[in-house]
Amino acid sequence: MESLMALVVGVLFAASIYMMLRRSIVKIVIGLIILSNAANLLIFVVSGLTRGAPPLIADGAKQMAGTVADPLPQALILTAIVIAFSVLAFAVVLIRRAYEVVGTDDLDKMKDTDT
Repeated sequence: MESLMALVVGVLFAASIYMMLRRSIVKIVIGLIILSNAANLLIFVVSGLTRGAPPLIADGAKQMAGTVADPLPQALILTAIVIAFSVLAFAVVLIRRAYEVVGTDDLDKMKDTDT
């Protein structure tokens, strides 16, 4: 299962790099979205795909009993999702404004800033 997930992460990274090498700003943003999802999936795969109970210690016990899930990757992914969403929102607003000013989303045609 982990080798399949590693392959999926590699495909997502390759697709995101391919999209970010395009000339259209919209395709660049789509590449950034795919890149953030690939990074989140990479964190999950590296942390190990194990299922377990939440890491809670029972009353009177000194350690956790049985297999427990690691909460750190989940916290990192939650933070990464929030940051990726805010970067996406900023990029969408920036692209919309650039399109209103220049009239195109092609990067080669956006070289002139005096319009």
